[in-house]
Amino acid sequence: MNAILTVARKELRTYFKSPVALIFLGVFLVCNLFAFFGISHFFARNIADVRPLFEWLPLLLIFLVSAITMRQWAEERKLGTFEVLLTLPITSRQLVIGKFLAAIALAALALALTLPLPGMVAILGSLDWGPVIGGYVGALLLATTYVAIGLFVSARTDNVVVSLMVTLVVGGAIYMLGTDSFTALFGNAGTEMLRGLGTGSRFDSIERGVLDLRDLVYYAAITLLFLVLNWHFLENIRLDPDSREGRSRARRDLVFTSLIAANLVFLNLWLVPVTSSRADLTEDGKYSISPVTKDLLARLDEPLSIRGFFSERTHPALSPLVPEIRDLLAEYEVFGEKNVSVEIANPNEDEELEQEINEQYSIRSVPFRVQDRHQQAVVNSYFHVLVSYGDQYETLGFNDLVEVQADENGLDVRLKNFEYDLTRTIKRVSQDFQSVEATLAGITTGMTLEAYISPESIPDEFVELPERIRSVVNEIQGLVGDRLAFEEIDPTGDINLQEQLSDNYGIEPLAADFFARNVFYLDLLLRSGERFERILPRSDLSEADLRKSIEAGIRRLTPGQIKTVGVFTEIPEAPPPNPQIPPQFQPPPPQPDYRALQQLLSSDYVVEAPTLDDGIVPGHIDVLIVGKPGALSEMQRFAIDQYLMRGGKIITLAGHWTIDISNRSLDTKPGSANLEELLASYGVKVGESLVMDPHNSPFPVPVTKRQGPFRMQSIELLPYPFFADIREDGFAQKDHPTLSGLQNVTAPWASPLELVTVVGVQAEPILLSSEGSWLNSDGSIQPDLQQYPKQGFAAGEAEGPQVVAATLSGSFPSFYADRPSPLFDADPAAEGSAPNADRTGRTLKQSVNGAQLVVLGSSEIVSDLILQISGQTTGEVHRSNLQFLQNMVDWAVEDTDLLQIRSSGSFARTLRPITDGARRNWEIFQYLIAGILLILVAWLPRRAQQNARPMEFATQEKS
Repeated sequence: MNAILTVARKELRTYFKSPVALIFLGVFLVCNLFAFFGISHFFARNIADVRPLFEWLPLLLIFLVSAITMRQWAEERKLGTFEVLLTLPITSRQLVIGKFLAAIALAALALALTLPLPGMVAILGSLDWGPVIGGYVGALLLATTYVAIGLFVSARTDNVVVSLMVTLVVGGAIYMLGTDSFTALFGNAGTEMLRGLGTGSRFDSIERGVLDLRDLVYYAAITLLFLVLNWHFLENIRLDPDSREGRSRARRDLVFTSLIAANLVFLNLWLVPVTSSRADLTEDGKYSISPVTKDLLARLDEPLSIRGFFSERTHPALSPLVPEIRDLLAEYEVFGEKNVSVEIANPNEDEELEQEINEQYSIRSVPFRVQDRHQQAVVNSYFHVLVSYGDQYETLGFNDLVEVQADENGLDVRLKNFEYDLTRTIKRVSQDFQSVEATLAGITTGMTLEAYISPESIPDEFVELPERIRSVVNEIQGLVGDRLAFEEIDPTGDINLQEQLSDNYGIEPLAADFFARNVFYLDLLLRSGERFERILPRSDLSEADLRKSIEAGIRRLTPGQIKTVGVFTEIPEAPPPNPQIPPQFQPPPPQPDYRALQQLLSSDYVVEAPTLDDGIVPGHIDVLIVGKPGALSEMQRFAIDQYLMRGGKIITLAGHWTIDISNRSLDTKPGSANLEELLASYGVKVGESLVMDPHNSPFPVPVTKRQGPFRMQSIELLPYPFFADIREDGFAQKDHPTLSGLQNVTAPWASPLELVTVVGVQAEPILLSSEGSWLNSDGSIQPDLQQYPKQGFAAGEAEGPQVVAATLSGSFPSFYADRPSPLFDADPAAEGSAPNADRTGRTLKQSVNGAQLVVLGSSEIVSDLILQISGQTTGEVHRSNLQFLQNMVDWAVEDTDLLQIRSSGSFARTLRPITDGARRNWEIFQYLIAGILLILVAWLPRRAQQNARPMEFATQEKS
């Protein structure tokens, strides 16, 4: 061991006696900083991670290590000291290991000099240190691999330039094997194999925060292989090729080296199926199966089948995702034991399988445009997961599994939250759903399926659909008997029936051609008592599609099967039609807000949009979301009040101001005053001002600048104080389920909430703006870049934290406790009363215990406008708002078991709001601290050398 350390110290002294090491370290640091801030645009990404650092490290390490190792043996051979080394009483193994440790020490020092970057990110945001630790471990493993390669190459030549270039080529080639540009030439199987061989693709796995035994063994194997080759070469030089002993020793060394290489290859192949030996370093266990999933799999009563269908040839950005899915599915199979079976197949190679999944499960390929160096083409590819439990099944397709976001480097394609999506699907098919026979057996009255079909005028593409409908209905009736009645009706020629269908159910005739010269009916209406569900057949629906749609409608009409969320918002009035424009070319009517929210919630709940015009919230609605309701009628306000009195759960998006962009500018208009009056009676007063917060997220603003004789318009990101960016220090109840997994919530154009004492009601704030917040009372939200060119607004005097979200629970007093009820007490003949309403009940004057009310001071927190902004590269910070609302709904219906899975991996940690000047200062500081560290690295070895004293030898006095 002393000999190894002696060699290592000698090599390090050689490095630092000349400025070569400092030059290498300086260039490495500058390149890293430039890539981090310049190429990857760290501050523009606005994400609190060090991914830009690790994106470039594999390439930069190739250059650094090549420069470090090029002299270690080649210089010795060139100067003639190589033979001297071999004659010293040091073995070849000790020489190789000593030089290897010296090069690793220098590479580790280079990596340590980059540590100020994650330190800065941790100050500016909530940094997950797991991927950082994984990234540095992976980078050190990469360095050991490249050092071993570089030492072997350097030992084979006496030219340092040749050593440098060959090491670059070999290291670059091994790195390129797993890159997307190379694997795009191969299918999924080839891609997976190449990614297993590439040093860069292996690094990607570790850099995300997962230490996999297979990756560690891979790097150790390559390192050991090239170190053994280096030793083998040195030993051959020591041997006399003309002697029998030399030739015999050479053969033994060759056999030994070959056996080492073969065992290393065998070990890596043997570990390929081993997926459980891994450590997830991420803070929230992002890449590990959660206890909720394990518990769900343990409770399965019937066999669960999970089948993945992935085409060999697909879009190159999707190929790397297939191994991730396969590894996680293997975890499901392990923890599900005998109840879970997993299968991965390629339908393009099996015609029977493709026909089966097309007909039975309606799984069809998705067209992708692919491009390589040889051709551009469109390929039909499968990217689906099928979950089957008994006779129930659900599929997860491309749109369910993958999210695509544009960033400064192009498109970022990644899995959404695969565990959450898969576990939610398993829960739905295994617990929430039961067979259609059991569903219909549990209701007191049967259901009727009415098919409105015009047989004489159906276009050719729909002509087979009626027979498919009859076939599916016959199958279902064979199971449920007379519980499901079926009636086929032709509305053609029956004007009264057509008017009833239009007025009561929204069923209109379809156009058979572009000019609507021929119309026809093809609609399904499922009815149970007064409730109904429309099913809209399409020409491409298979019998499996139809059956699934009909059974889903049956379940939606069955109380208690699936939770129902009502979204109550104002429906804009359509402008009168222009008589000069044909009907088919009339502009579409304006749409109500929160459509994206409804679409998101519909994956877990039945989502309805009640009008409340009859003064009653339908009894099957489990949670009522009220946002931008407009001027509430007394009937609508009474419906909301009495729903809460019945113990209902209400989430109100109750900002005093709503945003109007109809004139292509940001304008405000007052919200619903009578909703605010209702909320005030429950203990929440909505302020008339707007919260402005110095801790905010940016807003894209068009700016016109003069460049020479031209005026150029660009988009700039300006701090926008109306976008309060609330972090964990603003979470008034950090352990509240609605905040599970959230690192921030933005409150766009929010009004302050004042919580007043109401007997029997417990009110608690959830979200608070920062200490430096102030209020704006004039409703002006348009930035004034002329007067305030940097921020667009004047900074106000801090008024302290403002409540922007609160929860209330308990026994609420009714707003109508001492007011006449528009439903029960008003004159039926009076204007505004509901003539058909049930007037046999009484007004509830106090709510039952268990009623819950959530008040958010922002009407725009999940509006379509703010979600459109969040879809931009700059709007990453707003993405957690949807999860916040999802958590709210889950909490309200007491379905919180999947919250911890949803929070895992669904949130992108963003930076805390800072000014442009602060960003420049941080960047300059990083360059300065890098310079200081380099000076220290240069000074310490010289200082140690100056303090060195020659060894004194004791002399014996002559006698």
